[in-house]
Order: sequence, then C-alpha cells, then structure tokens
Amino acid sequence: MNYRIGFGFDVHQLKEGLDFWVGGILLPHSKGGLGYSDADVLIHSICDALLGAANLGDIGQHFPDTDPKYKGIDSKILLQEVMCLVRENGYKLGNIDSTICLQRPKIGKHIPEMQKVLANCMGVDKALVSIKATTTEKLSFVGREEGISAYATVLIQSS
Repeated sequence: MNYRIGFGFDVHQLKEGLDFWVGGILLPHSKGGLGYSDADVLIHSICDALLGAANLGDIGQHFPDTDPKYKGIDSKILLQEVMCLVRENGYKLGNIDSTICLQRPKIGKHIPEMQKVLANCMGVDKALVSIKATTTEKLSFVGREEGISAYATVLIQSS
C-alpha cells in the first residue's frame, strides 16, 4: 500500500459585513473572510493538503482567482472536485488533521457540524476528519482579529 502525506495552509483577511464561512458552515460573526471565493480557510487548507499529497499542484492552479466562474464559489464545491481528482489518481483518504487559528468567535461548539459537512462533502466517514481550533493568545494578525488561518495535514493511500 502506498501512503502519501500532504500539508496545507491558508489565510484570509477578516472584514466587517462579510459572510463568515468556516468548515463549510456559515457562522454568526460581525466579520467575514475576504477572498475570491467564499474565503473558507479550512476547506482551502484541506484542498491544498490533498492536492499536495497526490502531487497535483495547489488550489490556485485548479481554481484560479482569474477565472470568473470561481468568483464567490462555495468552497465545498472545490473540495468535492479535489476529492474527485484524488480518487481519479488512484488514492483514497486515510485521514485529515486540521487546525483553525482564530481569536474570536469561539467555534469549538461548531466543530462537530463542520466535521459532518466536510465528511459528507468528501464522501468519507466523519471519524476521518479531525478539526481543532486555537487562538494565538492575541498575538499576530489572528490575535488582533485582522485575519483567520488554517492548517491541514492529510494522509492518503493508494486505493
């Protein structure tokens, strides 16, 4: 069995009055992510980790911000397409371990719903999707509530 590991990272600026999408769900907050798509940092980091593990480039290569069809797109659609690419290249998901870095709002209570939404989107068991959340103790752009970041590590294996 062939195992491969991938790592993904994403960051988006937070701005007043925008929708706040994280982990495929809309969360209540006065700020939202600024981006070409819906700015869902968690999904974007998972996409990059999956693409990297399968040696398929990165999210920007597959879904460029110069293509109008991706303007405002729901990132769950991107994740579904990435999973299709991973499968077409002979791999299946082993597991995902991810971390969201955000000063506020506290999102721990939303993690089970995020896991469910992402697992359904990828067509995998919820037990394969680990999501954690942390603050940066008021340090950096995250701590100043100027932005949000997310990290993801994935394991894929040949199917």
